[in-house]
Amino acid sequence: MRLGATLVHLSAAAPYPIAEWARRLVGEGFESLWTPEVIGRGHLVPAPFVTLAAAATVTDGVELGTATVQVPLHHPADLAHRILSLASACGDRLSLGVSPGSTRADSTTFDRDHAARFRTFDENLARLRVLLARGCDERADLAPTGVDVPILLGSWGAKVERAAREFDGWLASDHRRTADQIIAAHERYRAAGGGRAIVCAVRVAGEGDLGPVGERLHRYAEAGFDDAVVLFEPGGPRPEQVRTLVP
Repeated sequence: MRLGATLVHLSAAAPYPIAEWARRLVGEGFESLWTPEVIGRGHLVPAPFVTLAAAATVTDGVELGTATVQVPLHHPADLAHRILSLASACGDRLSLGVSPGSTRADSTTFDRDHAARFRTFDENLARLRVLLARGCDERADLAPTGVDVPILLGSWGAKVERAAREFDGWLASDHRRTADQIIAAHERYRAAGGGRAIVCAVRVAGEGDLGPVGERLHRYAEAGFDDAVVLFEPGGPRPEQVRTLVP
């Protein structure tokens, strides 16, 4: 199982110096760098496209991904333009994790209908796929060519099987689920024919977490996850300590 890391805090702590942090994580052997889209919750989580562009300038050969972009918050043409622009900086290292979103505050910040997020996700994603693949559609001409970027679904419940059928991979968040719940969902994902499976946001808050997090990561590796992505909290263990948890 490959081990990646999140480039930002999800708490009220001051943001990491992104370029320096990205360089350090890659130097310690983390194989992918990820960032979520979190807006309107009272603390700054830097925008994913800015964060990944900064990381792209100081790293080579490491995957850069969103986990996840909340598709209903954006006009699909604007979102496609941002992704095409980011791909020009990241090249074929970019992976696009998408989701309908789950937190009402984010929808309220953008004056979006939170209750309609699943329908909006489907509508916007359909157009987004076309714009990314072609660079244009009947209403927008964004680029002379498109990009071939893997699209991963961050999902839960019945949407796990959808990730297997319609997407290039599945992002399972460890943030609010038990390892047993995640492993059971992973079994459903594999049974539905799913490919790449990533468990993300595995929180590491202090040195006392190293043992329990190591056990959790071992369980995910044994279950057959392809990747795990740890989420460092302020004052937590050093990256080199965490990296040793997955040989």
